[in-house]
Amino acid sequence: MAADYTTVRYNSLAGAPVLVTGGASGIGAELARAFVAQQAKVGILDVDARAGEALAAELGKAAVFRACDLRDVEALRSAIAALSKRLGAFTVLVNNAARDDRHAFENLSPDYWNDCLATNLSHHVFASQAVLEGMKAAGRGSIINMGSVSWMRGRPGMLGYATSKAAINGLTRSLASELGPFGIRVNAVVPGAVLTERQERLWRTPEMVREINERQVLKMTLRPEHVARMVLFLASEEAGACTGQNFVVDAGITLG
Repeated sequence: MAADYTTVRYNSLAGAPVLVTGGASGIGAELARAFVAQQAKVGILDVDARAGEALAAELGKAAVFRACDLRDVEALRSAIAALSKRLGAFTVLVNNAARDDRHAFENLSPDYWNDCLATNLSHHVFASQAVLEGMKAAGRGSIINMGSVSWMRGRPGMLGYATSKAAINGLTRSLASELGPFGIRVNAVVPGAVLTERQERLWRTPEMVREINERQVLKMTLRPEHVARMVLFLASEEAGACTGQNFVVDAGITLG
């Protein structure tokens, strides 16, 4: 059943140009749907052209998709410039793209490590840089980085991902200080064990579900819409005094 994102209306998002990276599937696709429901103009970046084009067709004229490998900084800059030309200078950026691949530490190579950082961290910096002038000209902006509780829990088998997500904390705090004088807010949303299509396909097991249920204070299944509602708030002017913070959406999961 599709989530209803019109029960709360954020007037500041109506007509706002919004950019979502990694927006073709999972949490990113739900973010795109949520912003379109708020009457924003949504640019979607993703390496998966088929899924991105299908989502744009679903969302109609309010959404524009462009295929891009975010690890290629020049391609990223070019794609953002092209979307901005279509939709206007972005006043909201959601740095959502990531891959929570599993790997063994003893097999970790320099190339794989660098790819983990490029996939899960570096594009946050360069996408933010690419939208900066437009936000400065507008005198406002909201950049939302997507973190993860994985590094807080010390999860094994995903060192590259967890390290990248831990760095989101420092990036968010530092960038908030850097950009605050221009009226630009920078926050992080930190999801817990959100059940996406990818999680369902690759890693969901009865044992995993049981462990999550035991650890969560709220006995519920976290879904992408729970994250999307927090992102909408932080993107809006209702969160106008919020910057440099981590907003955890994890149903109260215990760490360790």
